[in-house]
Amino acid sequence: MAGPLSCLAAERLRDQFQDMNYQITIVIPVFNEAGHLGAKLQALQGLRDRCQLVLVDGGSTDDSPVIAVPWVDKVVHSPRGRATQMNVGALQADAEILLFLHADTLLPDNAIDLIRQAVAEGFHWGRFDVTFDNAKPIFKLIAFMMNHRSRLTGIATGDQALFMTRQVFATVGGFPAMALMEDIAISSKLKKLGKPCCLNANVQTSARRWQQHGLFKTILLMWRLRLAFFFGADPDDLAMRYYGRK
Repeated sequence: MAGPLSCLAAERLRDQFQDMNYQITIVIPVFNEAGHLGAKLQALQGLRDRCQLVLVDGGSTDDSPVIAVPWVDKVVHSPRGRATQMNVGALQADAEILLFLHADTLLPDNAIDLIRQAVAEGFHWGRFDVTFDNAKPIFKLIAFMMNHRSRLTGIATGDQALFMTRQVFATVGGFPAMALMEDIAISSKLKKLGKPCCLNANVQTSARRWQQHGLFKTILLMWRLRLAFFFGADPDDLAMRYYGRK
């Protein structure tokens, strides 16, 4: 793998893998997720002996922080905003690999082994392929397009469960403090340090936002927002358009 951090850092990480049970910190930003949070966190319990779970609550007005307490290692509080919450969670991490996981996304059974192998091979960051929790063909097509686009561009979305070493996270300064498109922004920075590991294994994410607001309306909106961001639009304005939609 090419990149300014790829030689010495990769050798050190490989040495550490040989000497210890390498841990991963999973950072989970949440806001008002009480309806399904318990079930999602319960699905991660088999990883507790290998991973640290850090949940970052962005000021929920429901019982999300209370529900999370027995299921995670740390519950921390942060101002609302996914980028801010993930940065706060990263500061609480004890492991050398960070995995940023949306509360409505499920990991494949072998996720930790795949991430550890990717880092041992010299990758400093990466993501999974994504699939939706809806079996309709249109969602399979959307997932295919998302994964294919990501491979072509080297840009990952938060739905794809971004992972990276703490070293490169610090090098790029964490997630930019922006209200939307923070995943695209950090991917652009990470690309300059080395190509991502695009894992074929699927994480499963919720199709609820697509269903709630209308499938084709959501597709068109996301493309318009991405195009506007590419041409320099203010992320705060884009967030108002995204979250303020009817």
